[in-house]
Amino acid sequence: MNCGAIPETLLDSELFGHEKGAFTGAISQRRGRFERADRGTIFLDEIGELPLQAQVRLLHVLQKKEIERVGGTSSIPVDIRIISATHRNLEEMIGSGRFREDLWFRPNVFPITIPPLRQRREDIPALVHHFIDRKSMELKLTERPVLAAGAIDRLIAYDWPGNVREVENMIERALIQHRGGVLSFETLLPLLVFGAREVVRDVGQNRTLPSLDGMNARHIRRALEMAGGKINGPGGVGQILGLHPNTLRKRMNKLGIPFGRRSWQLSSGQK
Repeated sequence: MNCGAIPETLLDSELFGHEKGAFTGAISQRRGRFERADRGTIFLDEIGELPLQAQVRLLHVLQKKEIERVGGTSSIPVDIRIISATHRNLEEMIGSGRFREDLWFRPNVFPITIPPLRQRREDIPALVHHFIDRKSMELKLTERPVLAAGAIDRLIAYDWPGNVREVENMIERALIQHRGGVLSFETLLPLLVFGAREVVRDVGQNRTLPSLDGMNARHIRRALEMAGGKINGPGGVGQILGLHPNTLRKRMNKLGIPFGRRSWQLSSGQK
């Protein structure tokens, strides 16, 4: 259930159900999502969109393992597993009073944090090929387009602020515009270049020069190759560049460069 897609006035009925005659239009009894999920799992998407009053009632379900239908007088036990997701920072919402701290600890038993795509660039080639295959079928293309040399490198250099959805939309747009030959994303290249902060363009003089971020990123990647992905200690990137490892990690994180030998091996194509 998408918690942000249901009007607040219908939320109680949707979650907990209602008895016949509980309100105008309640012509029959209805079981809510929690009751229907008994002995199963309910997925609450965008849990950060729940209004405070609904958060109170959700907390009661999590604590007591029981619900009460709207207009009902008896408690109904439920045996459910709850999985929740949100794109919001719930800890910040707690600080501003928009999310209950006592509720936060209930679904936060086993948190799974998915980092943004710019921090896991090694996933980009697989995503690109996946969406090319899927969108080619959806668009009923007779042949799957072949990627041009260097196309993947351009896509890896981009920061993808829209994450996986942006990759999907960009691939679909490129396939719609495709008119034969290799798929190079040339019509999208200005967007990708500026988004990646790799190039600063002097429009008046029609000249380009690398930005500081772009130069720093390339310099760090060369040092990573020299050090075999090692950050700390003798022969590590920190020693090569004369930077404290913690400072280096912060800079790499800002530039979207994966660190740790395993991450570096995956991003560089080594096994």
